[in-house]
Amino acid sequence: MEITVSKLFKVAIATVALLLPLAGWAQGKIAVVNLEQAILQTDHAQKRLAAVRAQEDYKSDKAEYDKLKEEFDDLVKDFQKDAAVMSQEQQVAARQKLQSKQSDLEHVTGKLQNAEQAAGQALLQEMSPRVQEVLRELITTEGIGLLLQRQSVIHADAGYSITAKVTDKLNQLSAE
Repeated sequence: MEITVSKLFKVAIATVALLLPLAGWAQGKIAVVNLEQAILQTDHAQKRLAAVRAQEDYKSDKAEYDKLKEEFDDLVKDFQKDAAVMSQEQQVAARQKLQSKQSDLEHVTGKLQNAEQAAGQALLQEMSPRVQEVLRELITTEGIGLLLQRQSVIHADAGYSITAKVTDKLNQLSAE
């Protein structure tokens, strides 16, 4: 009798284990989306970022960045080549020069990033109503029961992502 109850119990547990995933699917699909990426990859966003990059202030900062980066790389190369034959004072002076150049480079990089981030934030706010509309449509048509922001998820296979679909729908809305 104990053997029969034990077998029946094992069969019941196996059945429940097999049916649980089906119960989850009955609730709807699970999907993830990176809204920032979806918005910034739209044609509209790319045009806006290109416009920011075409502004004179941005161009001059970018030229300064390129110049500083080249100078920094040259200093690093020279230091690595000559460090073995440099005196202690020369090494200290070379390191200080590298730190100063790196500081300048970081400052200009920050200016470039701030310009792009400001444009990105404006785009996110501007496109928010359209994004909500697209998300509602995709949730309905795809049968999504749980939608998570990609940044909140530790791991998700690419098959769970609807980011590209959101970008495509936003491009379609902009074209209309």
